[in-house]
Amino acid sequence: MAANDTERAQQQIDEIEALSSIYGVDWCVVDEDEKIYCIKISDCLDQPKWTLCLQVILPPGYPSAEPPIYQLNAPWLRGQDYTDLANSLEEIYVQNLGESILYLWVEKIREVLVEKAQSSDPEPDIKKTTEEVDEDDGDDFLLDYQPIQEDQIKMLNYVTSAESQEDEELPPIHHGNPITDRRSTFQAHLAPVVTTRQVKRVLEKLYENKKIASATHNIYAYRIYCEDKQTFLQDCEDDGETAAGGRLLHLMQILNVHNVLVVVSRWYGGILLGPDRFKHINNCARNVLVE
Repeated sequence: MAANDTERAQQQIDEIEALSSIYGVDWCVVDEDEKIYCIKISDCLDQPKWTLCLQVILPPGYPSAEPPIYQLNAPWLRGQDYTDLANSLEEIYVQNLGESILYLWVEKIREVLVEKAQSSDPEPDIKKTTEEVDEDDGDDFLLDYQPIQEDQIKMLNYVTSAESQEDEELPPIHHGNPITDRRSTFQAHLAPVVTTRQVKRVLEKLYENKKIASATHNIYAYRIYCEDKQTFLQDCEDDGETAAGGRLLHLMQILNVHNVLVVVSRWYGGILLGPDRFKHINNCARNVLVE
């Protein structure tokens, strides 16, 4: 390895250690080997109104020869807002060529969030949308239900409030083997469930995990068989990955599985995968169901 490669590797290690100590719980290692990191940034510590996740991949040439590959993840960040912020980050890179710039990027984003909080901008809408748009999005997968698009855990509050209020036992959660393709990583999680309250508890437990909570999308579907009515209670959530929840539920119907919740986390790596992402989501889910 050439001396400049060694220097770059050391610069990256030093920068990561510094950022990890500065940002604490808001700093998350998504994939150490692939150098993928996620930093949660908000306008204030107490009651943040505007929050954004900056996901970065550090290529071998960073910082002296290559910029970080990055993705800005925020449900409200669209159109001109995205372009303006991306332009600001590019500008910082150009002004500081060869320097470690992640700290400058994070603080620039925080500055933008503080400005939004102080201006009269309405509070952000919590809906996510996918970062990829396909021509073929899923007519052949449309089933006889409409997935609920509201906040994932809140949506279950409506269903569970009618059920028994006593705390149900948290079911065991199994984690499947991750699949990585072009820097995107997919991992499925499975839990046996017999009530929507258990679904809610499992989701809450999963989101306590910093890495899972920082995923670009957490897609899920569940099917519960109601003996007394001889019907299925089922639902799914795309979490911004259009049609992915419906496809996951469709897979569960084909495999005739019930009394189970499957969650597939995707950490987006900066390279669009097109329809391949649905293949990986379903393969992850199928593998964990077979296991």
